[in-house]
Amino acid sequence: MTKHALTNRAAPAAVSGPSAGIGGRAWLRAGVAVAAVGWGANQFAPLLLLYRSELGLSAATVQATFGLYAIGLVPGLLLGGPVSDRYGRRRLMLPALFVSVLASLLLIAGGSQEELLFAGRLVSGIASGAAFSSGTVWIKELSLAGSGREANPGPRRATITMTTGFAVGPLVAGLLAQWAPSPMTVAYLPHLALALVSIPLVWGAPETCGGSREGSVWRQVRVPAVREPRFRNVVAPLAPWVFGSASVALAYLPGLVKDRVGGNALVFGAVVTALTGFAGILVQPLARRMDDPRRPRLIASSMAIVVAGLLVSAAAAETLQPALVVLAALVLGAGYGCCQVCGLLEVQRMAGPKDLAGLTAVYQALSYIGFAAPFILAALQDSVRASVLLCCAAGLAVLTLAYVTLRAARGGGPAVTAVVAETGAGSTAAGPAPVGTEPLGAGAVASVPVTGAPVAPVASEAPVGSKAPVASEAPVGSTPVAPQPEDSPA
Repeated sequence: MTKHALTNRAAPAAVSGPSAGIGGRAWLRAGVAVAAVGWGANQFAPLLLLYRSELGLSAATVQATFGLYAIGLVPGLLLGGPVSDRYGRRRLMLPALFVSVLASLLLIAGGSQEELLFAGRLVSGIASGAAFSSGTVWIKELSLAGSGREANPGPRRATITMTTGFAVGPLVAGLLAQWAPSPMTVAYLPHLALALVSIPLVWGAPETCGGSREGSVWRQVRVPAVREPRFRNVVAPLAPWVFGSASVALAYLPGLVKDRVGGNALVFGAVVTALTGFAGILVQPLARRMDDPRRPRLIASSMAIVVAGLLVSAAAAETLQPALVVLAALVLGAGYGCCQVCGLLEVQRMAGPKDLAGLTAVYQALSYIGFAAPFILAALQDSVRASVLLCCAAGLAVLTLAYVTLRAARGGGPAVTAVVAETGAGSTAAGPAPVGTEPLGAGAVASVPVTGAPVAPVASEAPVGSKAPVASEAPVGSTPVAPQPEDSPA
């Protein structure tokens, strides 16, 4: 990992324009939009059992409609980041909201036509890919520009807003599907209202990316940071477990115990889905405090929680106890939240000023591969017991835990130590640290003196194959920020 990768948070290079006019709450406009699209993405989950009974679809077919979302999402993510870098965050987020509205309309029509149900899920994935790739970066940039603090709360805020939509959307949809008339129509109406409200909010949100028209969009799709060894060996293997863990809880486990909960199956599925999301939100402050670039503490803890959640899931599948399904959802939700925060922090440290959105999109595309897990489990369930399948998944998670922890400890140690020695443990790029400065802690990415003085730019190591070192500098017009040891509150 290069020095630039560990110090780019000290210089808010991602924000292309002056930050003086951006308020501390500006990120909420982008956050509401991301939550609205997340609502639309996940509102389908508790309705899986309803579609099985009303349309006569098999379990594997229904899970395929759930996984079809990922097929639309991956290209949306991979193209959405470069497009938003080229044309701006707002210009991509607004169409994404309209496409999300179209997806819900197709799903409403899919209550009577199976083909439209598949189309709605595919379109929903496209909307989510575009919105998440631009929206999460937009939240980070607005948070950094409006906070006036060195530690960027953007990754935590981006994950919280996305997860709030993931959690509240299916809860409301499931409750409406259980008790409201015309459930396959009424369940989607709240999302339509929220998405339409989000459009004027996004229209008035500050633009943080002036756009770069250098080269073609296809050339911008290529993200150099993907070749970083730490991305290939740590972030990429970790990413599928983000939504792999969550999707098992919200799309697979409730169907195993549907006969045990009787007529309340839709409500039970909605509650399980919401608990998965809320657990992912509540664990994030703890995950943020555990982060330390020098040690793979958060990486190991995140995967260990996923392993525990899969083992509880296996016990729930074997005993068919709804209480164990609830417990598994809580543990897997916590694993989802920790993995997501870990991945976003790793990406933010690794990305250069011009490829933050692109690298975030690649990471998210890899994370959404995990949505295939329920389909794979459902397809194999006829020949292998569900508890055995979940134990095998736990075994794969153990192997991932061992691999990423070992590679993170080997690959990141020397570079991190060098940067800590240069910027945090008694010195900065400008000279020795004053008395009273703080060392690199679990909540910081690159340690700097806690003095409030402007931070001098730190020269980064040139990437492999480059001819000269590059200086990481704040953009013209940006204001110095006062470094703080903790995140600002959301």
